[in-house]
Amino acid sequence: MVDEGDELLEQPEDVGDEPDDAEVDGEDRVDDQPTEEASDLATESLRELVRYLVHSLVDDPDTVEIFVERRGPSVQIQLRLPEGEMGQVIGRGGRIAKAIRTVLLIAGSRHHLRVSLDIES
Repeated sequence: MVDEGDELLEQPEDVGDEPDDAEVDGEDRVDDQPTEEASDLATESLRELVRYLVHSLVDDPDTVEIFVERRGPSVQIQLRLPEGEMGQVIGRGGRIAKAIRTVLLIAGSRHHLRVSLDIES
């Protein structure tokens, strides 16, 4: 005797099968190394991410300077802001700065880049 609920437990036939030919041929594969153009776009998107986050935190966004330097798979982001704005960006115990660094780490890993952030006054 087979209940209707038992039919729902059956798995589709294609689960666990070999990959399709398109997947094996490499058409759907993502390269481990980004191209130069893709890296430049990734670097610029990281700069814009920092700009968005920091401008949302400070009182006077025009005083914020962001410098980005790329060396191979590493991106160094230098954030310069006035002494009075430091507390708003760093946060109590460095929590906001740590959160920004975590976001940058995740965003950079999507492009196979290691990102570091320095905050200076």
